[in-house]
Amino acid sequence: MADTALTARQRSPLAHAAARLAATTRASRGAIRLAELPLLAQVDVRLDAKGPAADAVGLALGLQLPLEPNTVVHAGEVTVVWLGPDEWLVVGRPGTQRELEGRIREAAGDEHVSVTDVSAQRTTLLVGGPRARDLLAHGCSLDLHPRAFGPGRCAQTTLARTQVVLVARDESRAGFWVLVRSSFAGYLTDWLLDAAVEHR
Repeated sequence: MADTALTARQRSPLAHAAARLAATTRASRGAIRLAELPLLAQVDVRLDAKGPAADAVGLALGLQLPLEPNTVVHAGEVTVVWLGPDEWLVVGRPGTQRELEGRIREAAGDEHVSVTDVSAQRTTLLVGGPRARDLLAHGCSLDLHPRAFGPGRCAQTTLARTQVVLVARDESRAGFWVLVRSSFAGYLTDWLLDAAVEHR
C-alpha cells in the first residue's frame, strides 16, 4: 500500500490567502509586500555548541552555526536561525528536509545530536516594503528599528498575540520572515491584512 503521506500533494496553510495577500501588496503601491513562502524545509537541530558536532554540522551546511543569541546566518539556499544556546532552526528550499536531515546526522556521526523535521509545524510569511517595520511594530513589542533589529537578527516573540519567529533578512529591503505555527497562520494573516490597510 502506498504511503499517502508521501504521495499526497502538499497544500500550504495559506494557499487560500494568496490572492488576498497579492491584492494588498498591489493596493499598497509597493509600501508593503505580503506573501507566503510555502512549504519551506525546516529542521530543528539541538547539539552542544562547544562540541565537535557543531563544527562538523556547520561544515556540512557550508556555514558556521550562529552562536551569538538572536542571529541568523546564510549559505546559498540554507538559512540557520539561532533559537537557543543549543538549538537552531535550519531552513531550506521546499522538499529538501530529508536531505538536510541526512547531511546533519551524517556530519554529527556518533556525537549526541537531536535532528527533527518540523517543516509541517510552521509556515513562513514574507513582510517587506518600506512600511514593513511600521506594520510589524503595530503588533509586536520588540524595538524593530534597524539599529536594534537589523539584517541578520532574529527573535522568538509575539506578533498580534501569536508566537512567531521573526527574522530580519540579509538586506534591509528584503524585509522580514515571520515563521508562524500553521494552526495560527490564518489568524495572523487576517491581522496583517487588516493592519496593512492602516499602513499604506
